[in-house]
Amino acid sequence: MAEVTLTGIGKSFGAARVLQGVDLAIRDGEFLTLVGPSGCGKSTLLRIIAGLERQDEGAVAIAGGVVDHLRPHERKVAMVFQSYALYPHLSVFHNIAMPLVMARLSLPERLPLLRLLSPRRRRVMQSIGADVATVAKQLQIESLLDRRPGQLSGGQRQRVALGRAMVRHPDAFLMDEPLSNLDAKLRVHMRSELAELHQRLGATFIYVTHDQVEAMTMSDRVAVMDRGELLQVGTPSELYDRPANLRVAQFIGSPAINLLPGRVGGGGEVELMGRRLPLRIAAEPGTELMIGVRPEAVQITHEAGTGLLPARLRRAENLGAERILYFQLVEQPETDVICRVALSPEGAAAHAIEFDSEVRLRIAPGTCHLFGSSGLRLSVVGAEQPGRPPALASGRVSPLRLGASG
Repeated sequence: MAEVTLTGIGKSFGAARVLQGVDLAIRDGEFLTLVGPSGCGKSTLLRIIAGLERQDEGAVAIAGGVVDHLRPHERKVAMVFQSYALYPHLSVFHNIAMPLVMARLSLPERLPLLRLLSPRRRRVMQSIGADVATVAKQLQIESLLDRRPGQLSGGQRQRVALGRAMVRHPDAFLMDEPLSNLDAKLRVHMRSELAELHQRLGATFIYVTHDQVEAMTMSDRVAVMDRGELLQVGTPSELYDRPANLRVAQFIGSPAINLLPGRVGGGGEVELMGRRLPLRIAAEPGTELMIGVRPEAVQITHEAGTGLLPARLRRAENLGAERILYFQLVEQPETDVICRVALSPEGAAAHAIEFDSEVRLRIAPGTCHLFGSSGLRLSVVGAEQPGRPPALASGRVSPLRLGASG
């Protein structure tokens, strides 16, 4: 069993408070990703689990036992670093074998001259060679065992670093932004390989990244951190569809969530720029709100009607299968609204929008996320809970064709 439990983890570097009472339970065999902006404390938390840093407060337990008193090599975890940390003068074989050599051979058996006098060393090295060959086959790097790291591509070096971790059969794999040095195409490929490797091994993976795409595509659960705090832990869908607070809503999702000013009207109804929405919350009339709307939940229309927001197109990004449109609200020019529209070949000419032309934006009430002045999510009373728009879930989104995109 390889559960990892963090209880009240606190850490400071001088006057800077890096971690603030982090509580987190990671299940056996789970792929959990720590995600957040740079400097939020996620790498420090990973190093504390590995034993490379000592926390000021709290406790770390692995497989049901507290490991705070254990040194890194005694914790049965393996860490894959951002820089891979391979020995440049050693072959791939010896890089992967190094943890086993250090664990299975005594100091005299590792020394250049004395090791020749050890009859046991040959048997141990044969066993180590068999273990390295097994791992190399799993990672498909058998043909690279005689090469040195300088002769490898970035993706190959990444596999060697993974092999060095795998050969120890650890209780948990700790990965600190291992894909950040790869180009975009290779990063996508390695995301898939890591996810498949996790399924084959069934081991506990704890992964650190600032890239939300990596977090959302590979993980069983995601833990969002900011300023040393653990904001929310949940599945990728839970974080996207029901963010616990404004900071999670702003970090998760690309393009970023739209934030529009709102208030509570008479009777508890929510108002968006003077337009009443069929949503009620338990708050005093006049209470200021922030209304979050995902870009794919914004619909474009040329029709007139109540509840629609007049807007002008300011910029467009063509991504092939979809377009990202940036609008400026007519009534509040300082407020921008982002719309994500999927295009279908048969309906691409259904709408034509010229740069700076005026359209109207429709926002379905059931897709709105409401946040109070403290940034916490507000519960809707007696109305549909926010979530993904039905059109997005089914793949049917109104098509759009742009004229001059500016």
